Amino acid sequence: MSSSSRLFTFPNPVDEHGARTVAGCVAVIGVVAIVAHLPWLSGVLAAGFLLRVANGPTLSPLGQLATRVIAPRLSPAKLVPGPPKRFAQAVGALLTVTATITFFAFGLTTITYVLLGALVLAATLESVFALCMGCQIFGVLMRMGVIPEDVCAACADIRGPAARALQARAAAARDS
Repeated sequence: MSSSSRLFTFPNPVDEHGARTVAGCVAVIGVVAIVAHLPWLSGVLAAGFLLRVANGPTLSPLGQLATRVIAPRLSPAKLVPGPPKRFAQAVGALLTVTATITFFAFGLTTITYVLLGALVLAATLESVFALCMGCQIFGVLMRMGVIPEDVCAACADIRGPAARALQARAAAARDS
């Protein structure tokens, strides 16, 4: 696969520990933005989310730090399906882009902080409790038929061959 054809792709599977590490960093940056009255940090967060939606951690400095430096030192990789994580990144992008627009275009700091607060809550749930709100929404949308099953075969059938293949890859990654 050429490097240009890899642009705008998202890894599948994804290391959950790397995703949780990114979420923890996002939560910290969001708290700093709110507590230190730095609503412009919403733009920094938005840029990171947009980069991660486009290409996973590859283009994102925070994604690189989390997946290459921090997460590998915490524990072995735990592979999970990529599409729900990409959807979660898109939800984060929506929140932070909206927060950035409300601040820079309209000067609405209260709304910016409310949006950042929602982001901090979701990122904290992901990083501390492994509860990915975006992934939960993704699952509901799949069950409703809004997201086709072929988008994430492992998500559609947790006991099927795609899920078993994902689990086998996770086991191989742990053993190596």
